[in-house]
Amino acid sequence: MAARARSEVREEAILLAAMALLGEVGYDRMSVEAVAERAKASKATVYRRWAGKAELVATAVRRYAGTTPEPRRRSGDLRADLLTLLDDLCSSLLGQDAALILGLLGAMRHDAELARTVRQAVLSEKHHAFAALLPDADHAWLAELTSAALLSRLLVTGEPLDDEFLAKLVDTVLLPQLEEPPCGT
Repeated sequence: MAARARSEVREEAILLAAMALLGEVGYDRMSVEAVAERAKASKATVYRRWAGKAELVATAVRRYAGTTPEPRRRSGDLRADLLTLLDDLCSSLLGQDAALILGLLGAMRHDAELARTVRQAVLSEKHHAFAALLPDADHAWLAELTSAALLSRLLVTGEPLDDEFLAKLVDTVLLPQLEEPPCGT
């Protein structure tokens, strides 16, 4: 039991070191050697668990990149429910390091496996959150819309992810997406 606990502690130290280095130097400049040094582990220890940098980063991202919003049930006020969900998504996003997000986005363009893993980890959480709230909606589309709006606001415009922005996103984008299309469309 003690050996297993040491193994888990070692794995956590390695994964946290990988996340820290991703935020500091980005994916392209991060190395397994630097992760091992930061975690006070040998390269052999890292390579016994992961085949390479992409697998290591994928595991770290799955485990530590943001918090999963708690799935919620409808309260009867769809607008309020959507605002609560978006507030949870914003809190998760703001809890992440912008440098880490940018580093991963750039690396994802060149590493298909990393891109698949990050997309699955990040978007599946949003799909589940929307599915719990809106079982009959297009969860993938809603997750994509909200991700684009929130990331653009955080990384491109630099404007705040405040209540006014969230209300506008709900009122002008999400709620119209959830309305029934007109007949013949």
